[in-house]
Amino acid sequence: MEGYKSLKIIQKSPNSLVYYLYLNRSRRFNALSHDFFTEFPKAISSLDQNPNVAVIILAGSGVDFQTLADVFKETHAADCARNVERLRRHIKFMHEAITALECCRKPVIAAVHGACIGGAIDLITACDIRYCSSDAFFSIKEVDLAMTADLGILQRLPSIVGSGNAMELALTGRRFTGSEAKDLCLVSKVFTSKEALEEGVKVVADEIATKSPLAVIGTKAVLLRSRDLTVEQGLDYVATWNSGALLSDDLKEAISAHSQKRKPKFAKL
Repeated sequence: MEGYKSLKIIQKSPNSLVYYLYLNRSRRFNALSHDFFTEFPKAISSLDQNPNVAVIILAGSGVDFQTLADVFKETHAADCARNVERLRRHIKFMHEAITALECCRKPVIAAVHGACIGGAIDLITACDIRYCSSDAFFSIKEVDLAMTADLGILQRLPSIVGSGNAMELALTGRRFTGSEAKDLCLVSKVFTSKEALEEGVKVVADEIATKSPLAVIGTKAVLLRSRDLTVEQGLDYVATWNSGALLSDDLKEAISAHSQKRKPKFAKL
């Protein structure tokens, strides 16, 4: 794997199709740096294109998942309009890094422990599944820094927790616990400790990795696409998708394995 300054990729078990992507700036509380925004989409793309990767687990090294971004610098152009254009381009550049999670065909599971503040929630809301430990806490902190959150939280959170809940959390910037995050459906489950979180997430990832990779990437693609479509349009999209995918050998293998009462073996993607 390519070396990164802000990230670390680990395959913990030989022959495992589950890979771990760690935010690796624990001395800076895993704050998002310029290196991160350059490296993260490259890392996600490399994992996506690797046929030995079926599922990605995103986690933070050290005591926190992640805190605020650490990327803004003063602009120096004399022309105000040019400063504005440069800043807008920089924000769009950061958008691409977060959106890389949704562009990735493979499912990405967020495992959150400790602080998950500001840019952290932008990151996890772009993941496909989210879990946390009981010590986790969350905050959309930008409003307290005189900023409008701009890395995707305001666009993605309402579809996860509901418009009213998203509005309240974003306008107050208040801290909320893992238990409340579970009640809001921001996370699917709260584990008693970081160790229990790691083990629980591994079980889920391993289970997903045993399934047809074509079915997994198709399910993710259709769910994400359907967010922005009417039911009728979504049905048309899945019909188009399955008109090709149902011709795969994976369907034959799944039916054969079921009839023979054995675990199916699917080809890598």
